[in-house]
Amino acid sequence: MNFTRRRFLHLAAGAATLPGGSHIAQAQSYPSRPITMILPLAAGGLLDALGRVLAERMSRSLGQTIVIENVTGANGSIGTGRTARARPDGYTIELGNKGTHVLNGAYYSLPYDPLNDFAPIGLLGTTWMILFGRKNMRAEDFRELIVWLRANPNTASAGFGGGDSHLVTAFFQKVAGAQVALVPYRGSAPAMQDLVAIDVLFGNVDQLSLARAGSIKAYAVTSDALGGST
Repeated sequence: MNFTRRRFLHLAAGAATLPGGSHIAQAQSYPSRPITMILPLAAGGLLDALGRVLAERMSRSLGQTIVIENVTGANGSIGTGRTARARPDGYTIELGNKGTHVLNGAYYSLPYDPLNDFAPIGLLGTTWMILFGRKNMRAEDFRELIVWLRANPNTASAGFGGGDSHLVTAFFQKVAGAQVALVPYRGSAPAMQDLVAIDVLFGNVDQLSLARAGSIKAYAVTSDALGGST
């Protein structure tokens, strides 16, 4: 399949993807065996939850088992690379996002071509990101957080679990005029579990329940432009 760059970036920002060159629509017997769905970020996060719901419904609809594989590392590029190297027969698909299929190409020299090694299927949805802080942070609201960060450069640490949260965290530093130590994780769920050790992170809306329970603090929400797509 040939896509213009603009068209590809629009779709790849949140597409579940197949290795390029697949012609599964022409195979009337498809699927005749289980399908592997690669989730390139850690279990427990929003992408993982969405993938498992999608896999269950696909399994019912297609009459075949959907095997979930969490293949993490390098902001999702390891799992995405495995998808690119898979046989293009429609039996390996990936649930990616803006980080795995757009931003990683700006961060790294990748062993695959984000434009030509995948065939986008469709956009599943978009979401916002929320700035969370550990429970015992002194700042009680967003304004106080900014004041504290500016007054204590390189004191706070910020976790990120993927290319999109990495970008948003870097943008936040620039706009806020703050300097924080960046701590990479294999996904938002592991970063959230470590929020006692790190100070802040941009997480997903599914983690808002922890803030409502008083386990962590929620300071702000991003605009739709800075949120994630799946």
